[in-house]
Amino acid sequence: MNRSLTLLLALALLAFGLVRPAPASAQLTPADSAEVLLDAASRFSAEGRGDIAQALYRHIVQRFPGTPAAEAARLRLGVARVEGSGGGSGKVELQVWSTLYGLWLGIAVPGAFGADSSEPYGVGLLLGGPAGFVAGKALAKSRPDLTIGQARAITLGGSWGTWQGWGWAEVFDLGKKTVCVTDAPWGSYCYEDGDSSEEKFAAMIVGGAAGIAAGAVLARRPITPGVATSANFGSLWGSWLGFGAGYLIDWEDDTLLAATLLGGNAGLAAGAIKAHQWGMSRNRSRIVSIYGVIGGLAGAGIDLLARPDDSKVAMAIPLAGSVLGLGLGVANTRDYDAGGEGEGAGFGAAASGASQSGPAGALPATALLNFAHGSWSVDAPLLLPRVVEMDGPRGTVRKPALGVNLFSARFF
Repeated sequence: MNRSLTLLLALALLAFGLVRPAPASAQLTPADSAEVLLDAASRFSAEGRGDIAQALYRHIVQRFPGTPAAEAARLRLGVARVEGSGGGSGKVELQVWSTLYGLWLGIAVPGAFGADSSEPYGVGLLLGGPAGFVAGKALAKSRPDLTIGQARAITLGGSWGTWQGWGWAEVFDLGKKTVCVTDAPWGSYCYEDGDSSEEKFAAMIVGGAAGIAAGAVLARRPITPGVATSANFGSLWGSWLGFGAGYLIDWEDDTLLAATLLGGNAGLAAGAIKAHQWGMSRNRSRIVSIYGVIGGLAGAGIDLLARPDDSKVAMAIPLAGSVLGLGLGVANTRDYDAGGEGEGAGFGAAASGASQSGPAGALPATALLNFAHGSWSVDAPLLLPRVVEMDGPRGTVRKPALGVNLFSARFF
């Protein structure tokens, strides 16, 4: 039922006395009329007919501006918009992610068992996608009030756990052994031997499962879209800052990777905690991150112009630009949510007042920069497990990896 029809139905019900407002004087003032409509909208909302209630709220705001009822209606519309952006869209995101994760498991499980033929991977792909979709649908059905924040806690937990599993398997050289040769004519030396693909696949599966479990536990409590988005962005910024700091300290290889992993964990925790303390909305988190991106790119531009000879200086400039940009983003958006912009504002699709994940039934944004339905939006990209094929000594081998989509576009 479209907006005009729902509004006409509500007004018709009022006219025929099916909704009985409190007695009013023969000459109603605009404020009185607005109160009558507000009372009717409240009753429709209590009866679960939110579409009619929201149509009435919009009618009150447009036709009776400046009245107390219009202010109340505007507040209720804001609450409905936030809940709408975190309710059904949470189920869609969870089902999309679980389907992709199921496909990933369809390849990762045979890889963990060392499958070297194509048949196990084909069976895994046939079973993994449907199994992931069914699992996500069952979880979403068991949580009818699942918000976008709670869904992001589960999906981020699974993706981040998968990344951590791969990273720590690499740091601790799981599946590899050190072989030392002491009687060579040119002296003694040591090297690493063994293919660690099976162990990495297994570590990623275990890490993903642990992350999903942790996210599901956290999702039992209310999680706002702002907290979820800030945690996601925080994990990415923490990883970048951890890598940059480790590089400046002269850490290499496994030590540098460990700094990146730990920095990401610290950033994830800091993003979630600060967003909760500040009451940060999803859009404010996006804008703060855009400040950081601009600062980092400005630093990269300075590198291209100055061409520093020292690699540490070349790293330090964009790193400092990112930190400065994030700081300016936090400072310049201090009053962003206080101005009523909150979850329903931003730029592009968000600015129109639409749901943060697009129209009902649309796929959630999974990239940093998204274009859909003629509008641009920025979102915290979902980390997605992937498998890459590489040339090995015995032919093509499949290696576990993790990817981030930077740009996504839909034209229909």
